[in-house]
Amino acid sequence: MNAIPVPELQHRTVLLDEAVDALALDGARASGTYIDGTFGRGGHSRLILSKLAPDGRLIAFDKDPQAIATAEQIGDPRFSIVHDSFATMVEALAERGVTQVDGILLDLGISSPQVDDASRGFSFRNDGPLDMRMDTTRGISAAEWLATVPEQQLEKVIRDYGEERFAFQIAKAIAARRSVEPISSTRQLAAIVANAVKTREKGKDPATRTFQAVRIFINKELEDLEAGLSAAYALLAPAARMSVISFHSLEDRMVKQFLASKAKVEQPDRRLPIRAVDLPQPLMKLISKTKPSGPEVEANPRARSAVLRVAERLGGRA
Repeated sequence: MNAIPVPELQHRTVLLDEAVDALALDGARASGTYIDGTFGRGGHSRLILSKLAPDGRLIAFDKDPQAIATAEQIGDPRFSIVHDSFATMVEALAERGVTQVDGILLDLGISSPQVDDASRGFSFRNDGPLDMRMDTTRGISAAEWLATVPEQQLEKVIRDYGEERFAFQIAKAIAARRSVEPISSTRQLAAIVANAVKTREKGKDPATRTFQAVRIFINKELEDLEAGLSAAYALLAPAARMSVISFHSLEDRMVKQFLASKAKVEQPDRRLPIRAVDLPQPLMKLISKTKPSGPEVEANPRARSAVLRVAERLGGRA
């Protein structure tokens, strides 16, 4: 089978080669079954398909209807797309008769087309409706949530999900404004935050952390990540690998702690009469941690915060 070319896309896929190479798609492994948990605009999926053998299989997931539309243009019998969160991968694969896979890739970043499309409401740089939903077919928009959320809960979300030290002032300002008029556009929200935050890191817009916090909450990103990591581990066959790319400290901390919990075991008291062969063994092996190179960050500034962590499933006992 001829290799599938990886096209130049509007979205620059971060750590493209590094994340796919880490899956070790060579030899017999090229005939395996793989998961791309976040299809996005298909950069990772297309590269994986270019390395798969004719009898290999790739199943991708995404919540974004626009990503699904892009995925449906891939005319490859080895490929299928699921319109849902990667958190549902165990159930979705069971419906397809799959109980184990040979590798999983999760790219947790929001795609450039999502950010650059003002109508999606993810960015404060261009005015648009305050939506922020990854899946525009379900759930409530950011505007609807901001209209009714209690002020104390709003403060907690901005503080915890945005790591914003001015969460109290921002929540108070939002509550005051919504009592006068609906907050329905990204420009409105950005202006409210800018007026409430008097100091900010050099080169960073005052609204950055608040927009991140609201987006994470609306899309249940951290809940999905927690469930998705557990689901991914449950599906990995022995010697199968997981590549995870995160873009902010909350995600990376969760990934790091999850992988570390599988790579370490509590050792019993050395004074107990336990044979070495019966000692508990780690369940995963940490392979690597990679950040984008200087040239990649220069070509794509949105890559600067990315971290790729790779781990391999072992056959050990807990």
